Amino acid sequence: MCESCANYVYDEVYECFSCLVNLDEDEMSRFLSDSFGDCPYYILDDEYAVVRKQN
Repeated sequence: MCESCANYVYDEVYECFSCLVNLDEDEMSRFLSDSFGDCPYYILDDEYAVVRKQN
């Protein structure tokens, strides 16, 4: 799911992908234990959304 999120970006310093959202300690523990479910910070990375609005 993270791969299609707008918050999931490539970090050139660390040379890997990471999430821009700063999760608090409770959210991070749920995320790491796979009990996070649907991420409340998920934003579809739809680069064509702007083009559709122009039409």
